Amino acid sequence: MLIAGAGPVGLVAAVSLLEEGVPVTVLEASSDLAVDLRASTFHPPTLDFLSRLGLADGLIERGRKCPYWQFRDRKEGEIATFDLGLLASETDHPYRLQCEQWKLTEAARARLEADPNAALITDIVVENATQNADRVEVTARRTDGAAETFRARYLIGADGARSAVRRATGVAFEGMTIPEIFLSLSTPFRYDLAIDGLADISYISDPEEWLVLLRTPTLWRVLFPTDPGLSDAAILDPDFIERRMQAVLPGAPYEIAHKTAYRVHERVAEKYIHGRIFLAGDAAHLNNPLGGMGMNGGIHDAVNLSARLAEVWRGAPIETLGRYERQRRKVAIETVQAQALRNRAMLNEADPAKRRAFHDDLRATVDDPKRHFAYVMRSSMIQSLRDLEAVA
Repeated sequence: MLIAGAGPVGLVAAVSLLEEGVPVTVLEASSDLAVDLRASTFHPPTLDFLSRLGLADGLIERGRKCPYWQFRDRKEGEIATFDLGLLASETDHPYRLQCEQWKLTEAARARLEADPNAALITDIVVENATQNADRVEVTARRTDGAAETFRARYLIGADGARSAVRRATGVAFEGMTIPEIFLSLSTPFRYDLAIDGLADISYISDPEEWLVLLRTPTLWRVLFPTDPGLSDAAILDPDFIERRMQAVLPGAPYEIAHKTAYRVHERVAEKYIHGRIFLAGDAAHLNNPLGGMGMNGGIHDAVNLSARLAEVWRGAPIETLGRYERQRRKVAIETVQAQALRNRAMLNEADPAKRRAFHDDLRATVDDPKRHFAYVMRSSMIQSLRDLEAVA
């Protein structure tokens, strides 16, 4: 089995397949696995999946459990606090875990390196993929320019938003680009000590400038929407960043540990399955980060796909894999993308009457035990996984 991409999705797929006795070779373009502050939120069912693979305990030890998350208003303060503890009967992990994704890829890599049926090849860029009735052939290039060819029965494209595997299939990747540029900053400043009642995960609405505050084990992350007319250099200028941070909470100059600006897309591949080639994670779907569903949805792809591929590896008809596409593409459109778009719209709502109605509805939801439970079932991604069982 070939896997393009050694991010969380590709490596979880690899570990899942190894657990099923399927040998894997993972091709990664970078010289080493990324150690940066990308996705950091792990939802309850994702932790349940990772626990079955023996990958959850180390993350939990190195992460921060967050049983509560909030909607706040920049002027009014707390609007509603949601309690994931209500999910204790539905999951072994009734909380969000804030833990940098590189800690997952680090643990998964160790599993691959300890397994004789696994190979992780870095510094190699996948350029193209072709297939016939019996196998897939991948052409790739080393950083020194040397070309290599890999052959396998199947290929998983988990090589991200600019997926070479997806391009090789010619599949449409339709959707839109969100107009704002997202600015993500990390700081050791203790927002939890400075803002009364602040939850570790807080979505803060404002008609002029919404923001998100997320606490990781060592830092607070701040996410802003930013004028797309500005250059990256202007957005990342220290003086510009300081003004943005002071507008959130004025005080002493902020120490910035990490900063990045990026465009956000909402796209879903027309097909996830192309003969013996399969798409997963960002190669298959992209969405904005509001709600932390991108990486989690990709890991759910990997677990679903790997289970079905293992069946086919052992002799089940390849048509068995059709359910992967029907299930995971449905959830990408109807749950992951839809919820991320709703979150952005709610944070960005400018009409005062609509804002009041939204806030009132959130308060009413938290106050009603049945609605509160149903809401956290959906926002935690548990409900979407349950619903998929009905998709044949």
